[in-house]
Order: sequence, then C-alpha cells, then structure tokens
Amino acid sequence: MKTIFRLSGIILIISIFVSCEKKAAIVLDPEVVTSAVTEVLYATATTGGTVTQDGGGQVVSRGVCWSTNANPTINDSKTADGTGTGQFESSISGLKFGTLYHVRAYATNSSSTVYGSDLTFTTKIASVNFNNNLTYGTLTDIDGMIYKTIPIGIQTWMAENLKTTRLNDGTAIPQVKTAALWANVVDPAYCWFNDNDTLYKNIYGAYYSWFAVNTGKLCPTGWHVPSDSEWQLLINNLGGNTAGSNLKETGTNNWIYSNKDATNASGFTALPAGMRGAIDGTFSGQGAYGGWWSGTESGSSPLAAAWSRWVHGDTTVVTHSEIFKKDGFSVRCVKD
Repeated sequence: MKTIFRLSGIILIISIFVSCEKKAAIVLDPEVVTSAVTEVLYATATTGGTVTQDGGGQVVSRGVCWSTNANPTINDSKTADGTGTGQFESSISGLKFGTLYHVRAYATNSSSTVYGSDLTFTTKIASVNFNNNLTYGTLTDIDGMIYKTIPIGIQTWMAENLKTTRLNDGTAIPQVKTAALWANVVDPAYCWFNDNDTLYKNIYGAYYSWFAVNTGKLCPTGWHVPSDSEWQLLINNLGGNTAGSNLKETGTNNWIYSNKDATNASGFTALPAGMRGAIDGTFSGQGAYGGWWSGTESGSSPLAAAWSRWVHGDTTVVTHSEIFKKDGFSVRCVKD
C-alpha cells in the first residue's frame, strides 16, 4: 500500500511539474506599431516601428515590409532591423519614382508574425524646378552633357551641378565606388550618389574629390571652379549669408524639409545633393542639404581642407566652412 501511495505522489508531482512547464511555455503574439513615413524621396524613405509587447517570447525578427499592394507581408520587400522590444528605424530603398507604396511594421516570435497598421506614401518624381521667369543659357561639357546657365550680377554660373567624367583635356577621372576606397582617396576621383547614375546623375550630378577640382581642368573650357572670393561675390549680390532663399530651388520635390523661404530668384537652383564623407566613404544628406567646392584650399596637406559653401532646407543661411579634400562634394562652374 505504501508503495502505491509513493507512486501516486510521484505521479502527482510529475503532473504538477509538467503542467507548470506547459503554462510557462505558452507564448502569445507580439504587438507592433508602424511609425510614420518620413524623408520620402525618389527611391528612398524612412519609417520603422515599435514592438510594444513580445508576447512572452523573444522577438527574433522585426522591421518593415512594403509593396504597391495593400497589407504587405514579409514575403514582399522587407528590412531586418534587429530583435527584441522597443523602437526601431527602417531605411527603405530601391523604390520607383512617383509610385504609391504601402508599408507596415512586423515582429516575429515563436508564436507568429504580426503586423502594424498599413500606411501609404508616394515617392517623388525626379525633376528639377527651375525659375521659369528667367532666361537660361546653355553650356556643353566634354562628355556632351548640356547644362543650363544663368547670369547673376557680373558673373555667369551653371544652374546645374557638374556631371562630367572627364577633365576638359579628355583625361578620364577615376570613378571610385566602394566606401573603403573613397576613404583613402588622395587623387582626382568622382562618384554618383549611392553609386547609381541611372537614378541620380541627371538631378544631382556627380560628387568630386577636391583633388579633381585642383587639376584646374574639371570645368568646360572657358569656365572654372569658383574661388572662395568668387563664391562670396555671389553671396553678397544675393543678400549676404542669408542668400539661401535666392539660391535654392523652390518647393519640396527634392527637399525633405519645408524649404518654405526658397524663392530661387537668382535662377541658381541649388539642390540638396548631400555628400560623400571622407572618413568612411558613406553617403549622407540627400534631400537635406547641398554644398559645393571652391577652388581655394585652407591647407596644403592631402588630409587638410578646402573652402566650401552649403545651403540647407530649413534655413536661408549660406554656410561657409572648411571640409576635407577627400570629401565627395558637388561642383558648380563659373564663367571665366
């Protein structure tokens, strides 16, 4: 009889243990919220989400998924933005111009994959808004690329960023694609934003190292990269350091900020092309700011700097600063 009681007790303990184990192993669905979509441009956008509950199990994957159809799933295009609960940011790329997209956040644990709300956004159409009240001239470079030009005061400027892949004597400028190689540039070099000339060449032009500027042959014959003092003359003609409103393209098709004070009264049509960094060769700033080299250096070392001018979407100030000669920056030419 004692043996029977002992066995019954053991069975009861095992049953309780198994029951507890089963309860502890129950995992519910996670919960996730889709973040607003921001910084929408032609082929990119920024969004993300917040995993508010993990359902009692580890969230092993999270991100956003998108499609031209409603309620996209992880079987469509998606990002992978870490694990666990909390907020995350997602960068979407590879989009088509002028297209309506649906996006929603997702989170996956051992129970299931769940989704946040379905949000929509429309990518921008790749175009430049020139000042139609002004008369532009034209200029052709050695590659056959045609640019608009505009007289401003006693100067005549290109109204578009330079796109040439050759110096005006026909010498090819090396194209540097990888970030690691760009970070070590000490010679003439150029690249396209995200190494994609199909998307960005005709809008933003190329980025050049200052060493390409320093050849004295980057601009078409009869034109040159403006000196720092020539930039200052332009700025003075347009109202001083707050001349950005007169320089910047109007509207928000190419800008991610309000750009509300832009008039482009000069016809210069400054665009937010961003830049390529000298430290790690990464691209940044597209849609937020644009900047251009001057031909004036501030130090003779390859690791020293040269003077530049910047405009931003959220201010009328024209920034005057030194940047590394290895940075990738836009170029505007001025007539000799």
